[in-house]
Amino acid sequence: MTPERFRAIVDAYGAEARHWPEAERAAASAWAAHNRIEADTLLAQAAQLDAWLSTDAVAAPDSGLTERVVASAPKRRQSRWFSLTWPGRRSRRAGLWWSGAAFAGVGLIGGLAGAFAVSFFLVTGNPSPGPESSYLTTGFGGTAADWSGE
Repeated sequence: MTPERFRAIVDAYGAEARHWPEAERAAASAWAAHNRIEADTLLAQAAQLDAWLSTDAVAAPDSGLTERVVASAPKRRQSRWFSLTWPGRRSRRAGLWWSGAAFAGVGLIGGLAGAFAVSFFLVTGNPSPGPESSYLTTGFGGTAADWSGE
């Protein structure tokens, strides 16, 4: 422990050794025991400052101040995204309901289209005609028959 470090500890944490950093407490106490005159001078100055700081008290704010602060807070603006509700009514919950209904409607339409395609296949017995798959044709437009036997 150096005199500069002891001074820094006392300046930062005060004269009470229990407030000093635990890792340096033993070393600072040992330095103070070996350098009694210098340590007592520093600790006396710190004790005066500690006593002066302990007399400070903060009064609780009155209720009028609290009410004025709350009243002066900005009002919450509502997003246009959530204002898609019935005319004259605006709420976030209704906006979420509409977006959820739209998502469910898209899913229902997709399910109906799939059901229609499957029922068409079952009624006709043949899949709907479509372009030939690319793996069945060659670059020349013919089928990919194995001609190795010819």
